[in-house]
Amino acid sequence: MSTGLPKRFKNIGMMSIGFEKNVQYYKFCLYGFLKNLRFFDAFFILFLLEKELSYTEIGTLYAVREILTNIFEVPSGIIADRYGRKTALTASFIAYIISFVLFFVATGFVWFLFAFVLFGLADAFRSGTHKAMIMDYLKLNKWETQKINYYGHTRACSQKGSAVSSLAAGLIVFYAGNYGNIFLFSIVPYMINFLLIMSYPADLNLSVGHKKRLGIGEMLKSFYVVVKRPKVWRIINSSAVFTAYQKAVKDYIQLLMLGVAVMIPVLNHYETKKKTGLIIGLIYFVVYLLTSRASQLASKIAAVNKNKVAYSTLLVGFTGGILSGIFQHYELWIFALLAFVLIYIIENIRKPILTGFLADQVPNEILTSVISVQSLYRTILTSLIALLFGWAADVYGIGISFILVTGILLIGVAVLNHLIDKPTD
Repeated sequence: MSTGLPKRFKNIGMMSIGFEKNVQYYKFCLYGFLKNLRFFDAFFILFLLEKELSYTEIGTLYAVREILTNIFEVPSGIIADRYGRKTALTASFIAYIISFVLFFVATGFVWFLFAFVLFGLADAFRSGTHKAMIMDYLKLNKWETQKINYYGHTRACSQKGSAVSSLAAGLIVFYAGNYGNIFLFSIVPYMINFLLIMSYPADLNLSVGHKKRLGIGEMLKSFYVVVKRPKVWRIINSSAVFTAYQKAVKDYIQLLMLGVAVMIPVLNHYETKKKTGLIIGLIYFVVYLLTSRASQLASKIAAVNKNKVAYSTLLVGFTGGILSGIFQHYELWIFALLAFVLIYIIENIRKPILTGFLADQVPNEILTSVISVQSLYRTILTSLIALLFGWAADVYGIGISFILVTGILLIGVAVLNHLIDKPTD
């Protein structure tokens, strides 16, 4: 490979982290950092509510996005493995950019529906593709044992991107006084990321050992053999359930931040939107610094008890959701926010660990496709959770909705774990 540093630098820092922080490492990190500069994320729910959409309509839009992503998950993974991962990623970023423009001009439910459709397509072609490239790169450099550690480092950069994004978004809202402009600002880092992906070495476009493209039939046969293994499905299930939950509810943290921001006795001479916008950005900044650190610590946490880490973290995360719902119901906003942050932290501990577990069980040439199956399962769950949560929030309120939905998932996971989903060994 031509992406490393000269040989005289090869072993610098290797003893402490187990891999080399070379040019491609920083490209992977920059990709994650730029990908998460989605300035609208910090205010997405508030933006949609400002557009007079109900919780049911918001839940429907989230569900449509997930269903569409669901439909294209496996085909997009097979296309990426067959025709090139760089091609899939660049197409994804084009779709993202167009969706940002639509969000900016949208004035009603139908416009938002089109924007969410494009967003869902972009997610389908992106999900799993970059992870598979990282795993291939580790194989090329014989760093396979560093999967959790390496991916944890690159994911930490993604979370730092979210932290910077949130702080910048807060400043944008503070000075602009509206949420719409943040979609236009989000276009710039995505255009840069498009160019960054184009600069990736050709060696990462196709899987290691399969630079000659596999036939569709051969790939599907290998895919079927792998995904029917119980151990692979246990990993997929454990990862997908909690990620689906976190993805479906994560933006509702903005309502808690809004409650906390209103209580804080500062900047009261500014209009409410400007004050809350800046404070929400600052809170998000702290949250993502915590999740960044959580990703970096993933390999150490996995080393403590590899056999039970998936199930135990799942229970801790769901417990945080139930506690947040209880505190929300009684309008204890600070405690509700702290409990909700636990969901974010647990997801960022689990993600590198379970990605590493899956990569250990799946051949690299079909890894994107298998991760896409995991994403497909996750999107089914996310769409169902989003619809149920939106309906319950309109009928019973946000707090009760959290308790209800999280409780159902917690019971379901406990039953599944008892029957089939034993901790990964």
